Amino acid sequence: MPQGSADRVRTWITRESLDDFAQFEDIVREVGSVEDGALLFFQGRVRRTNRGRAVSRLEYEAYGEMAERELSAICHEALEQFDVGSIAAAHRVGDLGLGEVSVAIAVTSAHRDDGYRASRWIIETIKVRLPIWKHEHYEDGESHWVGAPTPETGASAGGSRFG
Repeated sequence: MPQGSADRVRTWITRESLDDFAQFEDIVREVGSVEDGALLFFQGRVRRTNRGRAVSRLEYEAYGEMAERELSAICHEALEQFDVGSIAAAHRVGDLGLGEVSVAIAVTSAHRDDGYRASRWIIETIKVRLPIWKHEHYEDGESHWVGAPTPETGASAGGSRFG
């Protein structure tokens, strides 16, 4: 279930499906305002191919309460940086199949441009800061932790935790 105070942000980490748009519409209706003329919704879904490899499924692991606190902090920072009315954001953990939603973000704003900018900033910041790790499993039976340091360089492959 979503966590948050009586403010304009709701965030949560869950094993439950994030495929239902209605759950986000209800939340932003609750914390939004009639001043908000735009509702922008973003879903990140498990895709079949990543970097030329056929993906069979993904597994996400989180550092529990720290992930919940950090997701909330990211969304509160977005409220401060952008002219938006409300934000709802959630990230899945556990095993996800092809086409399932791994991350969902809803942003309300008076005008669409502010909402688009905030949503983009939130997803990019999640990729860098959220203590959730993605383990890709491929159709050939191999697997890879995306964003894990490589033995050759000690640096993250792909530049972010989520590739």
